Amino acid sequence: MIVLADYNLNRQAILISGSLVVSGLLELAPIQVRTFEDVGLPADSNDRVVWRFAQTNGMLLLTANRNAKSEDSLEQVMREENQPTSFPIITIGDPDRVNESDYRERCVERLVEIVIDIQEYIDIIRILHERMDVESHFDED
Repeated sequence: MIVLADYNLNRQAILISGSLVVSGLLELAPIQVRTFEDVGLPADSNDRVVWRFAQTNGMLLLTANRNAKSEDSLEQVMREENQPTSFPIITIGDPDRVNESDYRERCVERLVEIVIDIQEYIDIIRILHERMDVESHFDED
């Protein structure tokens, strides 16, 4: 499964990819974390373009907590375009904490769980927090 890291999560994508390799969890779930640059998306792509790209290519989108209010905001796009076959958006509650190994390991473990059980998450609009719980808006800490 390919996980597309949002344009502002390049550093976190590298850290998460490294943790996946070191942990050996790739044997359970073959996950490839890709950046916008890797897939040829411009960094300034609007949320609608990113959502459609991820959905068309069967990718999970990994993002920071986005709450922008516009016709092309991720929240608005999900409300308008979510289908029963849509892949969820995975939101990290505190991207800066991905630097912390414990937090990063919890994120990686949860990502692997989601990929292994992806059919249970299809049509769930958004998976949130460092535990990546299925909820609306958050930050437990």
